Amino acid sequence: MTNMLQKVAGMAGMTDQVIATDFLITTKTAVRNLTFALTESVTPDVRSILREQLRYAIDAHEKISHYMMEKGYYHPSNLDKQLEVELKASKAASKLAK
Repeated sequence: MTNMLQKVAGMAGMTDQVIATDFLITTKTAVRNLTFALTESVTPDVRSILREQLRYAIDAHEKISHYMMEKGYYHPSNLDKQLEVELKASKAASKLAK
């Protein structure tokens, strides 16, 4: 039923895009927070664990970014195309709010 409603509302691909965007933002936040925690920690064991987690977060960010670029959701090197994507998403969000 949800897929049918999304198609009727013209938002068939928006769910994937919204989830992927949220996941990308979350991994960016994780990279930033882990980097900060790593610079503040003094215990070698803690630093080792944080480095490992940072590597996982960076790897996840790369995979999500590539997925989004392949799907046409994310254009980090083309601001005009990215603006089009953002405008389309904001218009869809505005329709939902009405």
